[in-house]
Amino acid sequence: MSDDDNFGLSSDDESAMVALLNDQQDQSNKRKTESLVEPAAKRIATSSSSPYATLLICNNEWIAALKRAFGFKCFQLKQEQVINTLISGQSAAVVFPTGGGKSLCFQIPALVFSEIDKDLNIRGPGESGITLVVSPLIALMKDQVDALVSRGLKAATFDSTKTREEYLETCQMLKKGELKLLYCAPERLNNESFIEQMKQVRGGVRLLAVDEAHCISEWGHAFRPDYLKIARFAKEIDAERVICLTATATPQVAEDICHAFDIEKANLFRTSTYRSNLTLLAESGQTKQELYPRLFAFLRENPGSTIVYVTLQKQTEALAADLRRQGFHAKAFHAGMPTDDKTKLQDEFLASDKMIMVATIAFGMGIDKASIRSVVHFNIPSSLESYSQEIGRAGRDGKPSNCMFYVCGEDIHLRELFSRGDLCSQSSLRALLNSVFDKETRRLPVGDNFRVNHSAQEKDFDIRSTTLKNVFAQLEITHGLIRATTPVYMKYSYKAEPQYLSVISEDRSPGGEAVRRFGTKKTSIYHIEVDSAAVASGIPRTDIIRKLNDLNEGGHITLSPSGVYNVYKIAKALPPNKAEVEKLVSSIYSVMVIREQSSMDRTDDMLNLISGKACFSRALAQHFGDELPDKKEICGHCTWCLTHEAVVPKIPEKSPFDMARFKAILKAVHDRDDPRLLAKIAFGISSPRITKLKLGRSPLFGSINDHDFESLLRAFTKECGSLGD
Repeated sequence: MSDDDNFGLSSDDESAMVALLNDQQDQSNKRKTESLVEPAAKRIATSSSSPYATLLICNNEWIAALKRAFGFKCFQLKQEQVINTLISGQSAAVVFPTGGGKSLCFQIPALVFSEIDKDLNIRGPGESGITLVVSPLIALMKDQVDALVSRGLKAATFDSTKTREEYLETCQMLKKGELKLLYCAPERLNNESFIEQMKQVRGGVRLLAVDEAHCISEWGHAFRPDYLKIARFAKEIDAERVICLTATATPQVAEDICHAFDIEKANLFRTSTYRSNLTLLAESGQTKQELYPRLFAFLRENPGSTIVYVTLQKQTEALAADLRRQGFHAKAFHAGMPTDDKTKLQDEFLASDKMIMVATIAFGMGIDKASIRSVVHFNIPSSLESYSQEIGRAGRDGKPSNCMFYVCGEDIHLRELFSRGDLCSQSSLRALLNSVFDKETRRLPVGDNFRVNHSAQEKDFDIRSTTLKNVFAQLEITHGLIRATTPVYMKYSYKAEPQYLSVISEDRSPGGEAVRRFGTKKTSIYHIEVDSAAVASGIPRTDIIRKLNDLNEGGHITLSPSGVYNVYKIAKALPPNKAEVEKLVSSIYSVMVIREQSSMDRTDDMLNLISGKACFSRALAQHFGDELPDKKEICGHCTWCLTHEAVVPKIPEKSPFDMARFKAILKAVHDRDDPRLLAKIAFGISSPRITKLKLGRSPLFGSINDHDFESLLRAFTKECGSLGD
């Protein structure tokens, strides 16, 4: 499951934990009546008569917190203006560069709310609420919380790595009003129990901080469907104010963020993306092989801590090995590595002043190292936003640092593989939606729930996981048909420990009897189908799951849930027939096509940065609605400024259409219902169906990858006699 997992509890058992907070409901209602700051969603600005207004002039509390908790003497960039805005009760959007101190903008208010309440005599002890931080990466959340706790500050996370005891301890801190900051992943907002829990937090959610807020924009470079739900969540939990933070937001994305959270334009705080100590360089080659010697020479000429970014996991290992053979201290890092290995590598990189980390984009988030001397892109970044964020990790100490970008024709094909991979065929989408809204589901009343197995849907309808999530997000947010709720496990397996049989044989509770009766042993492992057991025994599934959790926590069994199903509540009448479903297909697919083209356009934008006859630094700044200082037209230290020559990507000439391989693919794949599938096989783009058919191992897979994808798709569409795909 996702970061919205259950800390060793079932989702139903977690619901029971909300009862710990029920005795605060009266206090919460009283808080809403007495609060001097209205919810941010209502766009109420603080009047001059508000007690908070005096704090805008005398802000000693948060300056003291800055020194005491973080050791800084003063604020930088526009941190102080942001904090003033939040303390006054308004919401804010923050676009600061990587390393610009965004976290302090919400951490300082979180620490001083209680002091301000005390000074103004408006809330009692334990009534100052929490700051809730929504962040997409567990590792990043953990790093921030560990740093805060090490400074003696009350902070915690809700994520899938937590044990039952850690989860219960955090709940108790919430109940007592001791917690200052709570971090969670956006996926947790699908959990109904969590939403109820946040509604009842003692003192309420004073501030909702949305990290990596650019993910909310459907047209941004890193859109995540679950981010669309955060604005709705803010209103549901009655968050007093919101702060949205990002290092990469174009004017359009920043506007999307402000619109979603009802943030006044005056409360959008941007700082310049230009970093005068960064030298932006680029070189072009015909092949990757041609670029290797140039990379080696660059690294010898520019020693020091370095990150070399590549696209594929296997590239990290291969290039790191090449660098070691050249005498460099190089290591590989990618998302597929064990967590302990990744942590060890990060620590080693932080401690070294000469290490080269060859990594995918999984490396860098939360790496607090000021002395990175070089960042190298050995493949095309996915977008200018990604490029800006990644080069921003260099030279945070203000010293000169180099950012090199190598490009060749092979990279352009690789980037197209990623851009084209997420779009399924229209026929696949049609089959999916007809399955979701079948006769049985359409008969369900509004308010009822239905379950789907996303893993099975991916395979059955040949739709990638990210695409499937986007489809359901559109059904939920754009069309308002459904609402995601807490996922459930359908099957629980467990290994019996030595004392299990004696314990379960004496257990006379309804849950214990159900486990004893319906837990079937196969070899050394027991299995129980919870829904079937609940129906047969006539007791709630919550009782069975709670009993399994109790046995697990007591050390009597080792529990392993599986078969996760996503649960959706019907929000309004579903499409009554296939004709209405077809309208949904058309609407959703048109959005998916636009997103694919947007991804392709972002690659073009990246190439245009270096191939244009203009200063790299200025062109990058203008992409984010910015300019160089003093309206200068050149930075004086990028490749264009140094050479006045455009870096032209060397794209191989198009090959004549390979009819022999085209026919070989048609012959190998007998089903002619999906020309996009055939084009993906030819181009080398994997999909769930291609994996299932084991075609990824075929010599035909990627055999026509020197052709234009669109031309392949047109040819297969014509051959299959299918339109619209």
